[in-house]
Amino acid sequence: MLRRMVLREVFEVADNVKAFRFEERLDFVPGQFIMLWLPGVGEKPFSLADDDLIVVKRVGPFTSRLFKLEEGDYVWIRGPYGHGFEPLGNRVALVAGGIGIPPLYALAKHYRDKFGQITLIYGARTREELALLDVEEFVDELVVTTDDGSAGRKGFPTDVLGERKDEFDYIYACGPEVMLAKVLEIMEYRNVQVSSERYMKCGIGVCGSCALGPYLVCRDGPVFRGEHLIGTELGRFTRGPDGRIRLLG
Repeated sequence: MLRRMVLREVFEVADNVKAFRFEERLDFVPGQFIMLWLPGVGEKPFSLADDDLIVVKRVGPFTSRLFKLEEGDYVWIRGPYGHGFEPLGNRVALVAGGIGIPPLYALAKHYRDKFGQITLIYGARTREELALLDVEEFVDELVVTTDDGSAGRKGFPTDVLGERKDEFDYIYACGPEVMLAKVLEIMEYRNVQVSSERYMKCGIGVCGSCALGPYLVCRDGPVFRGEHLIGTELGRFTRGPDGRIRLLG
């Protein structure tokens, strides 16, 4: 069912990244997503960063139109949908790349008391693209990487995970699909949950456009345990709106 949501707060988070806070709070599980509709523009899925918050990177016509909205304007949403994270492990690492931070931010904030220690390994291309929000309040350790070395360590989050994986008993990851595939490889598909992304139209498991192996991301995900993704195309190819294969990597 569509719900009209007034924007209570709109603020910049990083370069070409904005946060949109709704007046109403949603009953959600960290890792779930909503479908957001702009009349005359279209509808897109967004992971929830909190029960009233989405964090969006401007990448095309839809998000460019969304970025024009101000506090007091409204959007239409459906959801929350999908399966979220299951809190497992004691010494956990959250591995985020780019705009993959929102569901992991929600995980850290809402499940903080379910873990013994949380390390966030977060990578972006440059310092200006780091969308940290106030995540440091909810984690015990923050490790930043940037592709160009402008902040933190030069390199990728998976470089850090590969070196330190034995320190953690469970991993949660969200980010570019090639990064997710590397996380699964490092962890040998064990003790890991990843939030995946596919092109979505309906968001409720009807149209089949978000197929990933035998699964539909909107219905069976977007969060999957590593062992469920063995043998799927994750990290190798995805499909666009027209169904054509787009190779990754």
